[in-house]
Amino acid sequence: MQDDPRDPLPPLREVIERHGIAARKALGQNFLLDLNLTRKIARAAGALDQHVIIEVGPGPGGLTRALLMEGALHVIAIERDTRCIAALEEVAAAYPGRLTLVEADALSYDVTPLLAGRRAKIIANLPYNIGTALLVNWLRQAEWPPFYDSLTLMFQREVACRITATPAEPGDYGRLGVLAGWRSTARIVFDVPASAFTPPPKVTSSVVHLVPRVHPAPVAVAALEAITMAGFGQRRKMLRQSLKALGDVPALLAAAGLDGTERPEALPVQAFIKMAQALRA
Repeated sequence: MQDDPRDPLPPLREVIERHGIAARKALGQNFLLDLNLTRKIARAAGALDQHVIIEVGPGPGGLTRALLMEGALHVIAIERDTRCIAALEEVAAAYPGRLTLVEADALSYDVTPLLAGRRAKIIANLPYNIGTALLVNWLRQAEWPPFYDSLTLMFQREVACRITATPAEPGDYGRLGVLAGWRSTARIVFDVPASAFTPPPKVTSSVVHLVPRVHPAPVAVAALEAITMAGFGQRRKMLRQSLKALGDVPALLAAAGLDGTERPEALPVQAFIKMAQALRA
């Protein structure tokens, strides 16, 4: 991490060495040490001074520091790796009253009680091994609009392309793109080379910014997932074949104005929504 007069803490490399925090592959850890880069990620989420920021997988605190330096009202950092807690406590001491540490598994932890009704933004260099699962959980929220105003997240580039894909990118478009397209607007903000991480992964990463749609089309999440699972589970087949397991295929196709010869990768999100609404009915 590069020195900055506004950062009262020692360089991150020194912190990692002092606390013995070697990145663990089993936890999907790849640390960002460059303060300029972590601050760029923080700024990609827009103004932070009116929001509680939820960070998942802060590790030794590189992005955490950037969020606080960029003016975050408060940061809630959720970390399951016990080795990182002491380093994060040093960040909390340097920014009194602005950082809450939670030692937990973000996949099962409910952070909303800590918000106490305050609006949130989620900003994170997500562990690669749980990034997609976390995003799906956030997009499947029962209450909508959700507790967060935006998501600014780091993914492997190929996952980022799947999140933001449309039928114009048939190789990437699939279940994740439909779910994200239904409930949010999503875009790739910028790429991050492997060399920026310690240790460097084997792939390029991308920062994705998602903003929840205030009024997405009304449809049961389970029905939409059933339609996309059936369709993209056999994505090379025509819809009239791939949807057979769901029952009344003609009714599903009619609801979306389809004749059944289409393939799922060619359909807009709205077509999947109409079929899911018919399935639910």
